[in-house]
Amino acid sequence: MAPKTQLSDDDKIIRQAKDEFERCESWEAETRRRFIEDIRFANGDPDNGWQWDTAIQTDREGSKKPCLTINKTRQHNLQITNDAKQNKPGVNIRPVGDSATYDAAQVFEGIVRHIEYQSNAEQAYDTATVFQVQGGIGYWRVVTDYVSDTSFDQEIYIRRVKNPQSVYLDPDITEADGSDARFGFIFEDVENKLFKVQYPDFEDMVVSSNTISPTDNWLSKDYVRVAEYYVREQKRDKLITFIVPPPFASAGQQVVLRKSEMDADIKAVYDGVKDAAKANPGVDAPIERDIVTDEINWYKIAGNQIIERRQWLGKYIPIVRIIGEETVIEGKLDRKGHTRSMKDAQRMYNYWTSEATTQVALQAKTPWLAPAEAIEGLEGYWGASNTDNASVLPYNAVNETGQAIPAPQKQAPPQMASAYIQGMQICQDQMMMTSGQYQSQFGQNENATSGKAINERQRQGDNATYHFIDNLAVGIRFTGKILIDLIPKIYDTERVIRILAKDGTESQIQIKPDAKDAYQKAETPEQDQQKAQKTEKSVAAIFNPNVGRYEVESDIGPGYATRRQEAFNAMTQIAAQNPDFMKIGGDLLWKSADFPLADELADRWSRIIPPNIKGDAPPPEVQQMQGQMQQLQEAVAQLNQKLNDKSQDIEIREYEAATKRLSALGNSDPQISVEQIQPLVMQIIGQMLQGGGMPLPTAPEQQPPVEQQAPDQQLPPMAPAQQPGVM
Repeated sequence: MAPKTQLSDDDKIIRQAKDEFERCESWEAETRRRFIEDIRFANGDPDNGWQWDTAIQTDREGSKKPCLTINKTRQHNLQITNDAKQNKPGVNIRPVGDSATYDAAQVFEGIVRHIEYQSNAEQAYDTATVFQVQGGIGYWRVVTDYVSDTSFDQEIYIRRVKNPQSVYLDPDITEADGSDARFGFIFEDVENKLFKVQYPDFEDMVVSSNTISPTDNWLSKDYVRVAEYYVREQKRDKLITFIVPPPFASAGQQVVLRKSEMDADIKAVYDGVKDAAKANPGVDAPIERDIVTDEINWYKIAGNQIIERRQWLGKYIPIVRIIGEETVIEGKLDRKGHTRSMKDAQRMYNYWTSEATTQVALQAKTPWLAPAEAIEGLEGYWGASNTDNASVLPYNAVNETGQAIPAPQKQAPPQMASAYIQGMQICQDQMMMTSGQYQSQFGQNENATSGKAINERQRQGDNATYHFIDNLAVGIRFTGKILIDLIPKIYDTERVIRILAKDGTESQIQIKPDAKDAYQKAETPEQDQQKAQKTEKSVAAIFNPNVGRYEVESDIGPGYATRRQEAFNAMTQIAAQNPDFMKIGGDLLWKSADFPLADELADRWSRIIPPNIKGDAPPPEVQQMQGQMQQLQEAVAQLNQKLNDKSQDIEIREYEAATKRLSALGNSDPQISVEQIQPLVMQIIGQMLQGGGMPLPTAPEQQPPVEQQAPDQQLPPMAPAQQPGVM
């Protein structure tokens, strides 16, 4: 017995990939065949004839019978896909814990919208929705790539999958969005010549038949199947937590991490805590528990070789699927879209239309029936009767023997049998019954004449097809989960990025992975403000995506542009019915408008609306308090004015009294010299200027000479009744 050949690690990966690929093919074989049939049927037209069975079409064409295609299925499908384009679900992110904040969640949403915008994600969503509705399933994917050839920074992109048949996902998934998939494939068949150009180092393999399995079809004469293979691999690890002891700077901090993430410094601290706990029972020992972690690896396989490989940073396989209807019956997968249920009714409609056309086409086209003798010699008139509008058609009334000849008779035009008309009407009704979409949804009149009745019928049709829009929302929500998992790992260096708000406005956010908080407003220094204004918008906030835990929701409803138009229409109607509306909400009406200079008009209108209506004024209770304070200030001012006026009157009276004293002092005795009276005058004037009390003058002869007067022998103060400010 020959010994078994030892497989290399790469060979084991390729063998595993091919085994899983064959299992996927076996599981989805029937659904993929029907997927192609449904897609062909949904896109049938008069040229390709995809809505006709090949055998029936061949037989009818051999009998010269038409095979008409009146594709009503397409309009039923477009009602769903176009509604999804107008009411596309959006990603909403909510903070759930670990220092997560609402503002940080809004930044996360802005980054997601930035990724969608730069990826042109709408095309990816729309392509997947078309396949979901027509065939039952559609895909898009999330990838990462470098910003440019001169940078090591990476960006995240959402890419469309133009052919759902090129994707295989784990058959054992239980989640509708496929978030629990253990592996997945995205492949393409590359022509040999092109493969040699793209991968010159592996060009020899395209002529090799040395594959692992002799029955595989990964290599052919003209093509090489290049497969991207995502696989989730589980690894055992330990989760460890301990308290950092002194004398470390971070003493008292609790550390929680995986053992595989320990660097040398942390491991030294960890070993020190373990040793201290053994030596001292009072020290808390580290706590450990066994865990199993997932690691996703990506391989690019061509033939029997791995030509590229790397680790995928996220925790999800980045393949997003949206399904129409999917069930497993007796161990077999059944997947379908909106087309499947309408196929028989559409075939019948095409058949009845074709038969009715055939029946009318085979009827006689001669409008007159006449005896030969009646038109003998008048063939020119009767031969042109189908094209000329002759006022008179002559005929021979008698023959040569004088006997009467019957007059030519007008024949009834070709008519369609009522059975065909009824058959087409029945088929149309059957398509509406199977699809749940009625005439009101196609803009046609029906028995429901009131607006409420029409809206109710439209709502019934929307309910019948709501599961397609809901499944699209499930896929977009999963995309949001992939993105918030990837963003902290891809935006792991300090950088400035632009984010988009829901209304499309842009702002700049600084990514700072080592920031303490998840979100903090940026403060521009005074000296840098002018520079920032000259260059571009300054950074609005600092964001650390590593702080906090967040969850993703997906709302379904009109896009912002649609809601804005609806708001403008609603406010226009209100303004037409209530002219006072423009005095309180005119600026909001112009903000919702979508014509040039509407924003400038809104700014101008805002200036004429009172602040209390816009909410710029203080609350009513604050305004009342401010009014009371103002009244009190006015009362105090009036009181001060009265006191000042009274004080001035007192000072005037005191000035007059002092003047009279000086006059009396000068006239008291003519023998008094100037040298004797001068000190008294200066003393009185000084006290007048200082506003102090006035002295009572005495006769000079009773006073000692000034130079002999003691310092403490000053003039006595005035009596209290004479002091200023005393009544």
